[in-house]
Amino acid sequence: MGATWNYRVLLKHGFVILIGILMLYPVVWMLMSSLKPSQLIFSDISLWPKEFTLSNYTTGWSGIAGKGFGIYFLNSLIICVIVIAGNLISCSMAAFAFGRLNFSLKKLWFALMLVTIMLPQHVRTIPQYIMFKELNWVDSFLPLTVPKFLATEAFFIFLLVQFIRGLPKELDESARIDGCGPVQIYLRMILPLAAPALITTALFSFMWTWDDFFSQLLYLNDSSLYTVQLGLRLFMDSTGESSWGPMFAMSVLSLVPSLTLFFSMQKYFVEGIATTGIKG
Repeated sequence: MGATWNYRVLLKHGFVILIGILMLYPVVWMLMSSLKPSQLIFSDISLWPKEFTLSNYTTGWSGIAGKGFGIYFLNSLIICVIVIAGNLISCSMAAFAFGRLNFSLKKLWFALMLVTIMLPQHVRTIPQYIMFKELNWVDSFLPLTVPKFLATEAFFIFLLVQFIRGLPKELDESARIDGCGPVQIYLRMILPLAAPALITTALFSFMWTWDDFFSQLLYLNDSSLYTVQLGLRLFMDSTGESSWGPMFAMSVLSLVPSLTLFFSMQKYFVEGIATTGIKG
């Protein structure tokens, strides 16, 4: 029995490892290709480079069209920081209202909020663009950041509501006995206890914003405002020879912030996801 059980465990682990290798292969191939000369990327089919070079990184970091790639990293970081701040502030406030406060038509508003999760983003693209165009916000960071301060991310609100509902309401009652109002309960009781869910919100906000391409392509026209994703697009030339080596090199560097943030906060990320469904 023990031998059979060990065999099944080994088989399962082997299958998971195989799937993991298949999923990681494109990333490894991109990393290895970034270390090859551009002319050997597609002519040399071997994964391990026959000739190593770091010129792709220096060439890619120097940028294209007279702008260094560092400005694109800076723009992406600025947008991500503002988006994270907006989502944490607005979504936590909305979640506190739905999870702890009583007001008229509360269930109706919560249901309408959930409906927006199922609304495709592309349905809202044209109306939003027209609105931002009328506000003269196009070709700036405003369309990408300001809406985040208005609790427009229903997924994060739902995530935080589920976490807040799992917190004992006796804490609120004891805080009211001590003279705390709703604002003080929110700031002193709910926010500290909801740290895992807030960290999860911050991680998702960063990764979704950092990897976003369509919205940034839609609203940013000035190359000095380009983000990492738009900067990578500049290496692709549809009329001539594309700079594959520098593009792969900058793609590898673009993965570093997300991977660093995810693995450094993995403990809180898992805790925030695992505890959001304790109490519905």
